[in-house]
Amino acid sequence: MRPSLTPFADRRAAGRQLAGAVAGLCLRPPLVVLGLPRGGVPVAFEVARELHAPLDVMLVRKVGMPGQPELALGAIATGGITVQQPPHFRGYGPDAQQFAALAERERGELERREQLYRAGRPPLELEGKTAVLVDDGLATGATMLAAVRAARQAGAAGVVVAAPVASDEAAALIGAECDAIVILGIPPWLRAVGEWYLDFGQVEDREVCELLQDSGRKHVGRSRATAR
Repeated sequence: MRPSLTPFADRRAAGRQLAGAVAGLCLRPPLVVLGLPRGGVPVAFEVARELHAPLDVMLVRKVGMPGQPELALGAIATGGITVQQPPHFRGYGPDAQQFAALAERERGELERREQLYRAGRPPLELEGKTAVLVDDGLATGATMLAAVRAARQAGAAGVVVAAPVASDEAAALIGAECDAIVILGIPPWLRAVGEWYLDFGQVEDREVCELLQDSGRKHVGRSRATAR
């Protein structure tokens, strides 16, 4: 963790800084880097490039509070994974049945993104590999927790989590479930991840698809060069 956290220029710049820290772990190959859409993919692209590893997406979706969608009540992930966090404000959180209904609404978007981002391609195989899960920041940790559990379910031999910034609570929550965690900075009070970026513009579906395709071409090129 950096002793004095200052805002990152943008997600790609944050990814380049994060990539060096992850590379320093000397992780056991084979590696697969997975970005959490959409904001985590530009960060993950830089990590994958530094590690010379293939890039994929880990499909997750936050379940937000009705009327306050930025407040995570939990998350869902590919493979039927569901995470429900305790209510943030005692007495105001939905019960299990209400949460299930909210989660079901998000599954449609999860499926839409999976079809769009994969374009008919199967997900990268995680069985026996080290999965490096990357996001642009961890506020509550709900979506990353779902991602960690999805990677475990897919057979990953090791799960590493990396993000440029996180709340202390999220870092502790995720650190308890993954094999290693890399966070560049944990501010005393994290109200919103976007406060720690000078440019935190919306990442569109098109950018996610382009980054996945670009990373795929680069990885194939490296693999062919190594085989010669």
